[in-house]
Order: sequence, then structure tokens, then C-alpha cells
Amino acid sequence: MDFTASTAGLASAAADVARLLPTRVVDPVIAGLVLRATGSGVELAGNDRERAVSLSRAATVHDEGAVLVPARPFAETLRGLDEPQVRVVVEGSRLAVRTGRGRFALPLLDLHSHPGVPALPPLAGRITARVLASAVVPVAGAASKEDALPVFTGVHVQGAGSRLELIATDRYRMAYSSLPWSGGELDVLVPASLLAEVVRQPGAGDEVSLHADDDRLALAWRGGSVSTALLAAPFPDDRARKLLEATIDSTVLVEADALAGAVRRAVPYAGPHGAVTLQVDDGEVRVRGSDPQAGESEESIKATVDGNRLTKSFQARYLSDALKAFSGRRVELRIQDGLRSTVLTAQAGDDGVELTYLVVPLRTVS
Repeated sequence: MDFTASTAGLASAAADVARLLPTRVVDPVIAGLVLRATGSGVELAGNDRERAVSLSRAATVHDEGAVLVPARPFAETLRGLDEPQVRVVVEGSRLAVRTGRGRFALPLLDLHSHPGVPALPPLAGRITARVLASAVVPVAGAASKEDALPVFTGVHVQGAGSRLELIATDRYRMAYSSLPWSGGELDVLVPASLLAEVVRQPGAGDEVSLHADDDRLALAWRGGSVSTALLAAPFPDDRARKLLEATIDSTVLVEADALAGAVRRAVPYAGPHGAVTLQVDDGEVRVRGSDPQAGESEESIKATVDGNRLTKSFQARYLSDALKAFSGRRVELRIQDGLRSTVLTAQAGDDGVELTYLVVPLRTVS
């Protein structure tokens, strides 16, 4: 195998594949990266038997072939190069990465022991990458990072009729999005962190095809594909959706970025529990932080208020994440009395994506 390619393009693809592979494995073959050079360019692929990734890059191929090399050392080598092009060539039992001034050689692994990249499951539907990312990223951010309860680490994706719906929760917050869909039926629970990473891979205007069966979900686009095993635990969808049926005591319409900025500035005064308080008043929302050691803060943000005056305390990081999802837009806070969730929503954008975010309040900090 022998080819010449753009250093930046090859480095970005190698880094993306390496990031999706496990860092600690007994079998080095599973942590390996497959390089396959053909007349159409070079493919970089990996598979840890739960997730598989394949990315293609343009290359001038001098000699076709395929090899398996350690993924992370290969990616790190390319990342450190500053020359515009790189030549990659097999030299005996090594894969040499050559530039005009240097040579870097990596050991070849047993390609025949690698599981390869499985074929894609059946097609479920297609959607523009930009629209899919705008729906996935905020929802995936609400999923749990703790593996003790796998069901809460996933995004439940359901497609039927004219809408594709996504929902995730870590039990303290929940995010729900709905977007236009013209595909078939789809009902899968997908690892949230992987899904959020994958939707950032295609270009904004690329068309992404979704493929699924009883065991796997795959996303494919021009120049790449990623598939993953599904989470087996049943998602508590009915219970989660009931939380969207809020009984509103006060509605606040406010610029999301202005409120997010005030919350951010209150964080140094949020105390050991990281709590900030929103006080709904006539025509404004007061954002407060209070800590016996650090001091206190108070900032007023103009808002349109309809309903009762209420005071609610929240985990600052949860509230910040929710507001970030509505950046650049006016967000509506539907506040419920007691310890019931506060619902954040906004008008659907030009892409047709509807987003709802729920944050559970804390007991009011005195």
C-alpha cells in the first residue's frame, strides 16, 4: 500500500476514528485502525464490536492495499505534522508516514483478526445533517453520563408519520425534540454520547441516511458511516412524556442569551450546591446567587411575564445547559408551582425542529 494525501484531511479522519474506539482493551487489534487504499481514495475504519466507523478521504493512490495499525499513535503522528501533504507507505512490517523532512514508522497489526466494518442495516429514512444535529445535540446533552443505569445514557429515537421524535433524561432534567420526518417507522434507544459525536461529522448540507434493525442503528453520509449497538433497556417513554403536560402557574418570555449570561455571572455566588434563584416579578426576572463565604449577586433581566410571581432555585449547570439549547432565540419558561419541573420551549425554527427542555427545581434557598 502506498498513497499520498492531505495531512489535515487524513489527520482529522484518523482522530475521529480513534476517538470512537476504546482506549483500554486487552486485544490491540480492536484498538486498531484499518487503512484501505483503492482507486477512489483511502478509507479509515475501526470496529470494537459495539460500534463501527468508516470515513473516506481523497488520496493519490500509488499502490492499492489494506493494513491495520494502532489507531491513536497514527492519529497523534498526523496531528503533529505541519506539512500540507503526507505519504503513507508499507515498508516491510511497518507503516511509514513520510514527509519532506521526516519518517515515522508504526507496527502493522494482524488485519485478518480484525472484525471489519459490518454492512449497514436496512434504510429507515433520510434527513439533512444540519437539521438532525440541531435536534440531537441538545437532547443528547440531557442524558446521564453514568453507566450504572444504562437506560438514562441513551436517546430514545422514534419515527412514525411525519415527525421524528427524540427524548433523553438523567432524571433531573429532560430534553425532547421533534423534527420533520418522511421515513418509515423507527424505535431505538441509542447511546447519547456517540449519537452527539456522530451528527457533527457530516457537512451541514449533507444528507444523512438512518439505518436500523433490532440490534443496530447506523448513520451514513457521503464519505462516512457510523453504526452502534442499541441499548437493550426499555426507556420509560410514557412516564417521561407525561412531564411535558405541564400545569402552568407563570409564563416568562425572555431572551435566552441574556438570561444565560446572568446565570453564568451568578455562578461564583452559587454556593457549594451550585444553586441560582430566579425570582419572577413584573416585567423582569431577577437572577440571584447567595453564599455565606463568597457573597451574593443579583441581576435583573427584562421579560414578558404572565401569571403568578414565583421564586425558583435551580442547579446552575442544568439551567445553563437548557438555556444554551435556545441560544439566539427568545425562550418561554413555563413555571409550575412547588417542585414540579420548569418547562423551557421556543417557537420552531426555519428547520422545523421543535425543542422542549425540562429542569427540576431545587428547594428554595433562603
